[in-house]
Amino acid sequence: MSVQLDRLPNGLRIVTETMPGLESAAVGLWVNAGGRHERLEQNGIAHFLEHMAFKGTKRRTALQIAEEIEDVGGFINAYTSREATAYYARVLKADVALALDVISDIVLNPVFSPEEIEVERGVILQEIGQALDTPDDIVFDWLQEAAYPDQALGRTILGPSERVSGFSREDLSGFISEHYVPGQMVLSAAGAVDHDQIMRLAEAAFGHLPALEISQHDHARFKGGERREIKKLEQVHFAFALEGPAYSDDDVYTAQIYATLLGGGMSSRLFQEIREKRGLCYSIFAQAGSYADTGMMTLYAGTSADDIARLAELSVDELRRVASDVSEVEVNRARAQMKAGLLMGLESPSSRAERLARLVGIWDRVPPLEETVARIEAVDRLRVAEFAGRLNGSGQVALALYGPAGRAPELGALQERLAA
Repeated sequence: MSVQLDRLPNGLRIVTETMPGLESAAVGLWVNAGGRHERLEQNGIAHFLEHMAFKGTKRRTALQIAEEIEDVGGFINAYTSREATAYYARVLKADVALALDVISDIVLNPVFSPEEIEVERGVILQEIGQALDTPDDIVFDWLQEAAYPDQALGRTILGPSERVSGFSREDLSGFISEHYVPGQMVLSAAGAVDHDQIMRLAEAAFGHLPALEISQHDHARFKGGERREIKKLEQVHFAFALEGPAYSDDDVYTAQIYATLLGGGMSSRLFQEIREKRGLCYSIFAQAGSYADTGMMTLYAGTSADDIARLAELSVDELRRVASDVSEVEVNRARAQMKAGLLMGLESPSSRAERLARLVGIWDRVPPLEETVARIEAVDRLRVAEFAGRLNGSGQVALALYGPAGRAPELGALQERLAA
């Protein structure tokens, strides 16, 4: 497999990986313009813009966008995260040029018809309503807000309904002008692709764009805090977070392995201790998430009003115990899970294209797979124990609760238990 990375004179980066034997390809454009790049009055506009990309261009109607890709058996989609917006397609190798043409068209030539804006506004407002009615989704937005209060990184990606209700055509165009510049974009393709062809197509589609100054986002600060929403539900949804490492931090792989052994599968500590031994919940897990300058180590569980206090306290106890009694067996198992997940994901062109874009966005290069595996292998029991100790002693904790949470411990009590 061959990875090649190039850059157009205007700053657009193009990364490809040819995967011999495949008949299909994934191609997409990743733009460093997500939720954290919005000003307060813009909250939700990056996601709104993603929706509008499929609502018609100067060359294609909304129906034509869908038909041209589906007529050749492919699919096209997009998503918005806190740090990026992605537009991507999966097609057969003969249709790579078509996919890239459609993607460049929807990104560069949207018409923002007033009628379509109103239609899509209604769709997004429905999406916001659905999220608010999904406790195990919305509790993570509230946890993010508690962790990064009064910061762009702490705001919801969907935005509040009152702001979404007021976005105009000029607001959408203004966000594009500010953030959709070549230096903020990575064009990534994997599978049955030819790098030289992708370069020619990229030059034709994006080469005319001027090299503009890149807008910077504010540095995020994990402050911690609590949000507790009492509501009559069947379960209390419990989400707890500590600050984790950023993407480029040396501890990023240690954090992933720590999260896996703590709550990453059926053999993990949380699953065994809290679900299997005590029956306090159905769902419980831990995960490590990273951003450009910070990260979050998150724990989630759903339980009854009667059991929330025990579940919260026992979960914090497990966090504390990892620093003192983590075993080599646990670390070896978590390393194996992480390596397997990485390598299995690389069998998919879509996953590989996304990984390439993410790595280029972080390091402006694609580290060899052997380098990544070596960094995973270098994480031993001592590193995990030291990482857990630093995590527990950091002091700042975020907590979000939703449901019949009246008996849940206060944030301060959990902080004291963690530090004990």
